[in-house]
Amino acid sequence: MAAIPTPYTADKPALKEPIEGLRARIPGWGVDVDPADRPSYPREQPGIDTGARWDFPERQPEKWPRERSVEHAFLTPVFGTSTPPRGASGAIRKYAYKYSEGRAAHWLLLIAGDRVDAWENHLRSFATLRPDNPVTETGVLSEFSHHGIGSRFGKKRTDLSHQWMDPLIVGAPWALAGGALLVGALKTLRKHKAT
Repeated sequence: MAAIPTPYTADKPALKEPIEGLRARIPGWGVDVDPADRPSYPREQPGIDTGARWDFPERQPEKWPRERSVEHAFLTPVFGTSTPPRGASGAIRKYAYKYSEGRAAHWLLLIAGDRVDAWENHLRSFATLRPDNPVTETGVLSEFSHHGIGSRFGKKRTDLSHQWMDPLIVGAPWALAGGALLVGALKTLRKHKAT
């Protein structure tokens, strides 16, 4: 096995240079070296039992190739397995990990993957006996029954700045899909009447 990165070991890593050199080079370095200056002292002391019974946690088995951050030497010992990447959304999410976590492209691609995943699931629901219902599932009805409009005026709510976008982001795709289905149905009816 390769060298274990320090976040996964119980021992404190050794400093690469002496404390005096660090204090001279970095203003404010080591302000909490003296235990009396630490807010957590005396609870944080060497020798307190943490309950950990391992030096490096047992690795979780990897059942399919997982996305890996370019910042880390290897996959974390434990990771989520509830939603394996699939379809177009999975491809977008895998591609996001080609970028560093410090780049906007990484996070924007992950957000795009989530939106594509939502639409993949909406479309998949139409093949079931209980398809998605955008009227009840988006909370539109609660706007009228739970003082939705009244709660926005005269208040200092932070979400008011992007409120105008919500109908476009949530409602417009459903309206466009419904309109496309209606146009398709009308064309089919006209073609059927003509024959």
